[in-house]
Amino acid sequence: MDLLNNDNLKKKTGGFNILSGDSTSGHGGYGAGVMNLDNVSPIFVDPGEGEAFVDMGALHARSAVEKRIKFLPDKEKVPNGKLYWLVWVTIQYKDSKPYYAGVTGCEMTVDTEIRRGYKSLPEHVNKMDKSLKGKILVDDMDQKSKKILADFLKSHNEAMWNHSEKELHEALLSGEV
Repeated sequence: MDLLNNDNLKKKTGGFNILSGDSTSGHGGYGAGVMNLDNVSPIFVDPGEGEAFVDMGALHARSAVEKRIKFLPDKEKVPNGKLYWLVWVTIQYKDSKPYYAGVTGCEMTVDTEIRRGYKSLPEHVNKMDKSLKGKILVDDMDQKSKKILADFLKSHNEAMWNHSEKELHEALLSGEV
């Protein structure tokens, strides 16, 4: 489910779900303790193009950016890679209003010419988990990318942006001139 689709804020449907409902409904068997990804959306920030976009395929490492690319754990082996930030955005509710609760950015570089890229899979998984837990981790991102992300989140839904914690605003706009 694309949670950054404004229509989904009105009513939550069974659209795109990896896991739905409460996996720990008392039985403690299969599925107990599994992450629920219903409230997370992956946003790509492309500082080279100055844009941000949602690609739900990133939940399975099958986004348009990642397709047909072999990822390597060594950044040095992709010296001409184009920089992207994969940002995990988790939406939660407080006072019955949705807000951007968890926002974590992961670096990724892609060289489409040689069909190779760099990303740290453990970092991506850990940052997704931190986003689900409501953490704001964007310190690694450059200021231009943070501004692109802030503008995207604001333009997507200004009410959610305004209802979000001050920590998010400061993290994304702290170096703005």
